[in-house]
Amino acid sequence: MKSYKKEIVINYPKRRGFVNITPQVEQALKESGIKEGLLLCNAMHITASVFINDDEGGLHRDFEAWLEKLAPEKPYSQYHHNGFEDNADAHLKRTVMGREVVVAVTDGRLDFGPWEQIFYGEFDGMRNKRILIKIIGE
Repeated sequence: MKSYKKEIVINYPKRRGFVNITPQVEQALKESGIKEGLLLCNAMHITASVFINDDEGGLHRDFEAWLEKLAPEKPYSQYHHNGFEDNADAHLKRTVMGREVVVAVTDGRLDFGPWEQIFYGEFDGMRNKRILIKIIGE
């Protein structure tokens, strides 16, 4: 069995947003040479997320609106965590959207269903954050 690891760094220019990272993940899979196995992709920061969904702008705006209703950024004083940093809402949003995805690798390709893509969700941006890609298989 082979193993391959790659990190991607993203510095999202706003506090919140979503980035389709499928091309970078597919490139890592190609670099690995692994044809059959599993791929793990996870956010290495507690205020960011990796998830699978459709690459549709309206849906992304719906995610943003829904998450903001669940855990509004302001007023900062509503959260016990806020003090040194005002990012308690980002921690909660990440919990809802998830930390990682695992995708089957079949014949050297990500084994997706229709419309599936891998996204990075940023909830406290404007600084470098890491995404881990770990692939195991043959």
